[in-house]
Amino acid sequence: MKLIDHSTVTNRMRLRLTTNILFKIIFFTATMFGLVVLGILLYRIFTQGVAYLDLQFLQSLPSRKPEQAGVKTALIGTIWLMGVVAPASLFLGVGTAIYLEEYAKKNRFTRFIQINISNLAGVPSIVFGLLGLTVFVRALALGTSVLAAGLTMSLLVLPIIIVSSQEAIRSVPNGLREASYGMGATKWQTIIQVVLPAALPGILTGGILALSRAIGETAPLVVLGLPLFLAFLPKTLFDSLTVLPMQIYNWTGRPQEEFQALAAAGIIVLLALLIFMNSIAVLIRNKFSKRY
Repeated sequence: MKLIDHSTVTNRMRLRLTTNILFKIIFFTATMFGLVVLGILLYRIFTQGVAYLDLQFLQSLPSRKPEQAGVKTALIGTIWLMGVVAPASLFLGVGTAIYLEEYAKKNRFTRFIQINISNLAGVPSIVFGLLGLTVFVRALALGTSVLAAGLTMSLLVLPIIIVSSQEAIRSVPNGLREASYGMGATKWQTIIQVVLPAALPGILTGGILALSRAIGETAPLVVLGLPLFLAFLPKTLFDSLTVLPMQIYNWTGRPQEEFQALAAAGIIVLLALLIFMNSIAVLIRNKFSKRY
């Protein structure tokens, strides 16, 4: 029987403890670095933009004069854009995930589709802008309309919604399905009444994150040719629009210091919109998490 060298064991334990402490310090430093940078960014934005954030700023149209410029056109345009992106991307994304997980046979063709969907989730956003320019703006002659921009951004976030919805549906225990079948329910009834409610928290989480990305993206809309300056509100899906990231991009390109402050105020409005969307998702997710 081989004797254990206590000094060797002690040295190994010390090495493990030292390594553990070292990695703990590294991870804590990385976390604090990110928080410090975020804090500095938020401090700079709020101290620069809060003075311009009032009802006049929210209700005024864009102007070449900083004291008269507002964010109303971009804010309403963002809401119009989300009115197209949310139903289109969620309906297509969740529907595709249901088909791939519940109906499609597991063969080479479905694996090929799955691989391509996962790859599309990592494609740069400007590529989707070129696709939207070719298909929606030129081929379908939709121009720089709400519908063209909304469909383009739907293509951008669609792979993310599909992948997250698949993971949520896959996480539902098979016992729930088998119990539903045992009670005489059909496959479609099981999906609607059992699988989707149980998977809804995960689906909402992925969907809201995807929609948040759609709100903050600028490159695809620049490629589509959306105007940076728009002095009227869209009334139909075929009217032109501008959105908050485009308006902020326009103001940051101006040399006047006042426009830089307006850009900071616009960022605050965009952050408030994102927080509002995420809050709704959290409330709905918590409600269904308690039930399932």
